[in-house]
Amino acid sequence: MGVSSDALFLVPCTVPGETDDIPGIGQYDDFHTIDWQRDIARDRMHHRHIVKKRQDSVCDLIKGAHDAWSGWVCVLLVGLFTGAVAGVIDIGASWMADLKFGICPQAFWLNREQCCWSSNETTFDDGNCSQWWTWSEVLGQSREGVGPYIISYLFYIVWALVFAALAAALVRMFAPYACGSGIPEIKTILSGFIIRGYLGKWTLIIKSVGIMLAVSSGLSLGKEGPMVHIACCIGNILSYLFPKYGRNEAKKREILSAAAAAGVSVAFGAPIGGVLFSLEEVSYYFPLKTLWRSFFCALVAAFILRSINPFGNEHSVLFYVQYNNPWIFFELVPFVGLGIMGGVIATVFIKANLQWCRYRKTSRLGQYPVTEVLGVAVITAVVAYPNPYTRMNTSQLIYLLFSHDYNRNFTDVNSAIEIAAAGPGVYRAVWLLVLALGFKLVATIFTFGFKAPCGLFIPSLCLGAILGRIVGIGMEQLAYNYPHVWVFSGECSAGVNCITPGLYAMVGAAAVLGGVTRMTVSLVVIMFELTGGVRYIVPLMAAAMASKWVGDALGRQGIYDAHIELNGYPFLDSKDEHNGSLSVLTQDSMTVDDVETVLKETEHNGYPVVVSRESQYLVGFVLRRDLNLALGNARRTLEGICGQSLVVFTGGATAQQGGPPPLKLKKILDMAPITITDQTPMETVVDMFRKLGLRQTLVTHNGRLLGVITKKDLLRHIKQMENEDPNSVLFN
Repeated sequence: MGVSSDALFLVPCTVPGETDDIPGIGQYDDFHTIDWQRDIARDRMHHRHIVKKRQDSVCDLIKGAHDAWSGWVCVLLVGLFTGAVAGVIDIGASWMADLKFGICPQAFWLNREQCCWSSNETTFDDGNCSQWWTWSEVLGQSREGVGPYIISYLFYIVWALVFAALAAALVRMFAPYACGSGIPEIKTILSGFIIRGYLGKWTLIIKSVGIMLAVSSGLSLGKEGPMVHIACCIGNILSYLFPKYGRNEAKKREILSAAAAAGVSVAFGAPIGGVLFSLEEVSYYFPLKTLWRSFFCALVAAFILRSINPFGNEHSVLFYVQYNNPWIFFELVPFVGLGIMGGVIATVFIKANLQWCRYRKTSRLGQYPVTEVLGVAVITAVVAYPNPYTRMNTSQLIYLLFSHDYNRNFTDVNSAIEIAAAGPGVYRAVWLLVLALGFKLVATIFTFGFKAPCGLFIPSLCLGAILGRIVGIGMEQLAYNYPHVWVFSGECSAGVNCITPGLYAMVGAAAVLGGVTRMTVSLVVIMFELTGGVRYIVPLMAAAMASKWVGDALGRQGIYDAHIELNGYPFLDSKDEHNGSLSVLTQDSMTVDDVETVLKETEHNGYPVVVSRESQYLVGFVLRRDLNLALGNARRTLEGICGQSLVVFTGGATAQQGGPPPLKLKKILDMAPITITDQTPMETVVDMFRKLGLRQTLVTHNGRLLGVITKKDLLRHIKQMENEDPNSVLFN
């Protein structure tokens, strides 16, 4: 066709350096959607410019090398800082959590476990040794008895209140964005939305301190979701050291995807699970290069955390367990059953939590966030203390439920099934676990979404682990009482303990977490990285799949998508775009005053530029923000520009005879906007918006402009369609 090769590179931007004289061009306002196509095209142009100049001088060669390496250097730094921050948070949270129970008088900075390491005693009951003093001992009482119990109970409540009050007050005063889990907002930001300050330095500091306090207060929450938010804050702050990423919102999201992977990597000690979580759950645009960088970032973060060793064991995983028995084929039935129960519990949780969050938004309760946190903390502490399972740290409880021999505290179980009879201790433990399950479910419903940092992974794992352990004990008793039934006859009749209740706890944990978040692949990988149980991938996969199917059947969305919808994030674009008449600019017949009048009278995000009002032939598209910046800059810096100056968007305009000089704005005009014709099917338009990440597209007929379709118009159209077809969800 005779098209020159340069014509293939028509991109809506100019070479680096041309727009640098107008500060702020290419940036976005708060609560706006980014233009993926424009930003990626700007990056390609920038890259071509650097490659072309590389041969010019040694200095340009170094610049080119720096540009090529900057992505890797940035994710290396993100990994280093994320690992270090996670280590500090883990150490601080474990020390403060133990502070509720007592103190180490020889060295107050040691937590209970470290305090007892320094003791020569080989065994210590209930985690206490003579080196560790409970609060009743500090006050001169004995360790056991009614008086000491009441003193310990009161100290537990007071410390819980102090920690919760501090967490909520810090969030309220310094960083309102540091509350909650952060994952719904991270998903929204990674899909191309701007929330200024959400990933800033104050949010990072307050979220890090706040999550230590919130976890220590004994509230039903975890630090895993907030770790993803903290890692993304680190990614955002460090990206500004590299202008290639700091100034380009689409490129910055590549760093944020890698940071999200590092967040999960340090939260669980699961680097591969972190990469898959970022890919499956939070990222919107995930090219192959980002996959490698995320892998590297998660690896560095996990390595740093392993060096700090906050868990104090030789494994960098949270709940390392080793089971001796393989699982029996028949056990897939209870595993799938656990998946179904997990899906049901998750649906109950999501619906109840959303109802409570809606109530909080619409009632006066929302005006008293600190009071609400304190109320939840008091009730949680008062109800949790009497039950030993809810009194202990949630992570410790999960580890206890996963480990395969904790029944031995209650019965004299040896390795043989014949003497695995349930003693009174087991019945008591099961009752306490049932009560703990109910309490944890209710507490988490009221906790998730309040105005303090709170994650959902650990409470979900805990609910599932309790459920699984109860089912596991039931199966163990069935195998004991009916060893000759054909189901058990092969493996269990030989006098070997063939059922592992801890494995059921692990599968149940995966089921509930999968039902709540709707993760599948990353969930299974996180679970076997978390526990080291690679042999049990099939049971985990079966439970995760069953849980997701049941969850999808009972309610369409996972908890994060439901919270995104509840907060109305994709609709927050504060400008009501392109309603009513179509506003256009002409290429060379409007004055500065005319353009400023259009800007005053309309609130659109951008304006199509046409040849003239009569012909309406499309020339390009210009963004409102760029137009404002260019006009302001011209009035300040260019001589002779006044209200009567012509605004020229194309090349060949000369000064008016005897009039002021024209204002040339060709450099801010996007001459290759995405356009469709009036005959394009709606399904194709939806696909273009979803896959190209568009903000708007222009509708033409034979080259003449007919109108503009924006992301908001499309979301409204989808909402109307949902009344007829609820499955037509746009941004999943």
